[in-house]
Amino acid sequence: MGVVIDGANRPDSQLLQGTIESIVVERPDPEAHEQHLCLDKGYDNPAGRAAAKAGGYTPHIRRIGEDATARKHKKSKPRRWVVERTLGWLSKCRAILIRYDKHWFNYLGLIQFACALLWYRRAYRLNAV
Repeated sequence: MGVVIDGANRPDSQLLQGTIESIVVERPDPEAHEQHLCLDKGYDNPAGRAAAKAGGYTPHIRRIGEDATARKHKKSKPRRWVVERTLGWLSKCRAILIRYDKHWFNYLGLIQFACALLWYRRAYRLNAV
């Protein structure tokens, strides 16, 4: 998981390179194991594709103007995006939802701590079952 904070008026596609660089956990070697990155139409530009390839990912980006209903597997159910789900979990932390911190580095540290807490709870729940 990688986290980057910026102003609300900045498009997500401009933060892709920084988000890929902020990943803390070491990934497997891209030459040994192919790694995929699924992105929405907002990243369908040369900068988005270049950032994904520079990070060692195989980008899967739907083209702008492509029909959204043309799915390969009609039997599969649509899934909620992982990013939206994670933001929903983070919004339960009041200090993140209502930004009390004035400095960006304090706010980033709080978000990183909340993400670590989410993954710890997930790992504990998976091992406890």
